[in-house]
Amino acid sequence: MKKLPILLIFFIGLLNAQKLTSNEISIINQGDVNTALPIYQTTDASQHKTLLNISSEADPHDPNTAVLVKRMKESLLSTDGGVGIAAPQVGINRKIIWVQRFDKEGTPLEYFINPVIVWRSDLQNLGPEGDLSIPEFRDQFYRSKVIQLEYVDLKGQKYSEIVEGFTAVIFQHEIDHLFGILISDKKEKEKNDSYKKVDAYQKSDLNKDRR
Repeated sequence: MKKLPILLIFFIGLLNAQKLTSNEISIINQGDVNTALPIYQTTDASQHKTLLNISSEADPHDPNTAVLVKRMKESLLSTDGGVGIAAPQVGINRKIIWVQRFDKEGTPLEYFINPVIVWRSDLQNLGPEGDLSIPEFRDQFYRSKVIQLEYVDLKGQKYSEIVEGFTAVIFQHEIDHLFGILISDKKEKEKNDSYKKVDAYQKSDLNKDRR
């Protein structure tokens, strides 16, 4: 019984850690809440710093989270062909992303709160990637062909699903943002790493399915 209060303190602390800061709330609600939030760029030192920060979990029940989700979608729709966006790209270091689902009929845009990749296939594809926050940057990257994803919605309902192909690439790219990983830095790191291509990839025709 003595352990119960400690557990309660732990969970209360966890909930408090998920609360948005006053600065985050100010950013989320700036201007017309029905419009897009500006997309942060690496060319701005302050915005670049935000993009490199690790994000915290979001509280799906906070009304401000719903506003952020809505405005992130507007930000993505305001781009020229963007297929995904993460909360750090609009200045909020919280675990929320939008992804265009090319694996579903009609290729809908869907949001994901606190997404976690719990499994990745060893088999990888190589394809080009760009970034809404990195002007004029595009390069080739290896990404797992298949992933297993867990996340919640605005009601707090938990989901788990298997995603593959181009949509899996988008998920991996956006979730990297939640850990402060930018593809420009990723490419620079790969140049210094010894990397062996997967034989299964080389022997397959999966390289035809490129981004």
